[in-house]
Amino acid sequence: MKKIILTVAAVFVLSFANAQQREKGTIELAPQIGFSISNYTASNININNTPLSGVTYGVGADYFFNNRWSLRSGLHLQQMGSEYSGITDELSYLTVPLNANWHFGSTRKWNLNFGPSIGFLMSAKSGGVDVKSLVTSTQFGFNLGIGYKIEVSEKFSVLIDYQGISGITNVEKNSEISYKNSYNSFNIGGVFKL
Repeated sequence: MKKIILTVAAVFVLSFANAQQREKGTIELAPQIGFSISNYTASNININNTPLSGVTYGVGADYFFNNRWSLRSGLHLQQMGSEYSGITDELSYLTVPLNANWHFGSTRKWNLNFGPSIGFLMSAKSGGVDVKSLVTSTQFGFNLGIGYKIEVSEKFSVLIDYQGISGITNVEKNSEISYKNSYNSFNIGGVFKL
């Protein structure tokens, strides 16, 4: 009886462990929502600012080359900005990442993604005043993130992840001060295998 129970348990564990591995050509879509923290960074001065918190949401997509590597992209609405000298800057971007995504661990449930992103300015307010014409309309950045998938079924998982962006484009178009966006988000979403 003990051998039968161990055999059944081993078959269950092995089938569960391999269930999340993806083959070449697999596509996954992942709608998600998260909590974000953003701030400005400057390398040459101290701008004495404080971070803003907000909500982020969007949809990610992965195209798998094999069971370890995929290309991750998507569309994400992200709130960025900062608060300084009693003024709040609120910037909204539609961001498109283009990241390499490495799936690791024995069951490939962990992922580490990295690469460039491009953000398109949707709105910009400073102290409640529209300043979109003063802000750079396209933001380039570098993304880095890590996540974990909790399998619910062969076609659906729950994703918990962290994503960060370091902007490499100045926020303001014609400013003497060079400052950039820094962005972090903690997200949860569903992963649908197509």
